[in-house]
Amino acid sequence: VNQILLLLLVLTVCAIVYNKVHQVPSALKNETVDLESPEEMEEEIPVVVCAAAGRMGAAVALISSIYSNTEANVLFYIVGLKTTIPHIRKWIENSKLKEIKFKMVEFNPMVLKGKIRQDASRPELLQPLNFVRFYLPLLIQKHEKVIYLDDDIIVQGDIQELYETKLAPGHAAAFSDDCDLPSTHEVVRSVGMQNTYMGFLDYRKQAIRDLGISPSTCSFNPGVIVANMTEWKHQKITKQLEKWMQRNVEENLYSSTLGGGVATSPMLIVFHRKYSTINPMWHIRHLGWSPDTRYSEHFLQEAKLLHWNGRYKPWDYPSVHTDLWENWFIPDPSGKFKLTRPGS
Repeated sequence: VNQILLLLLVLTVCAIVYNKVHQVPSALKNETVDLESPEEMEEEIPVVVCAAAGRMGAAVALISSIYSNTEANVLFYIVGLKTTIPHIRKWIENSKLKEIKFKMVEFNPMVLKGKIRQDASRPELLQPLNFVRFYLPLLIQKHEKVIYLDDDIIVQGDIQELYETKLAPGHAAAFSDDCDLPSTHEVVRSVGMQNTYMGFLDYRKQAIRDLGISPSTCSFNPGVIVANMTEWKHQKITKQLEKWMQRNVEENLYSSTLGGGVATSPMLIVFHRKYSTINPMWHIRHLGWSPDTRYSEHFLQEAKLLHWNGRYKPWDYPSVHTDLWENWFIPDPSGKFKLTRPGS
C-alpha cells in the first residue's frame, strides 16, 4: 500500500512540474486568439449576379469590378440557366477571377410559367433571369442580408459600404429613389426617361387607380437592391410580386413600352412607401438610355456604382462611357463572347 501511495505521489509531483514548464502564459493565448478571430469573425457579403446568355461578359466585368475594389469577404452567387452555367464557370476558372469565392445557382424558368405577359417591343426584358430578384430567398438560403445587382453595372467603390446600408425596421429592401440626385435630372429630361409611377403603370386601368398611388410619385430603380431576407420572407414579398405578375397577364396593367421594364412595375407596387433608400452615389444610372447624352467625367469618377440601364449597353455599339466599363472587362477565354466596337 505504501509503495502504491509513494508511486501516486511521485506521479503527481511530475505532473505539476511538467505543467509549470510547458504552460503557455494566458496573455499569449489571448493574443493568439485575437490574431485569428478577425478572419474568423469577418462577415460574408453575399452578392447576387445573373449570367445571361449573350451578356456573360457583363457579369464578368461586374464581378471583376467588385473584387478589385474591396478587401471584404465577398461571396458571389452567380445565377444562370442550366445551359449557361458551364460557360461562365469556365470563364471564371480560367481568368484572374479564379481567386473569388463563388457559388453557381441554377434558376428554373418554370417558376415563371403563366406569370409573364408576352411583349414584342423589348423581348430581352422578358428573359427569365430578369426576374431572379423576385426569388432571392428561394435562391439564397443562409444569409440575413443580400445585395442584388443587375449585370449592366460596374462598382467603383468598396462593396462593404453598400452592404452597410441601413434598412429601417419593417423594410425588406433598400433601393435608389429616382428623384434623389439633382445632377442626374438633366440627363433624365434630355432622354425622356420617366422617373414617376406614371411612366411604369397604366393609370387608365381601374386596378391601378384602386391602389391610391399618385401618378406623380417618384419611382425607384430595382437594379441595385440591398435586401433583408427575414423581412422579405415574413412579408411574403415573392408571393405579392407573383400576384401582380399574374394580374398583368390578365389585365395588361403595365408593359415594357411604358417605363422600359416589366420587372420594375410589380416592385413599384409591392414596395410603395415600404423601402429604405441607398446613398445616391451608389447608383448612378441612365448611362444606357442614349448613345449621345453623357455625364461629366469628374462626376463619374466620384461615383461608387455606374449603371447602364436602357438599350445602349457598354459591350455593344453605340454606347457612352465604355472606357469606364472596359477597365474591368476580362476577355472570354473561349472566344465566344466578343465586344461590339466600331469596325468590328
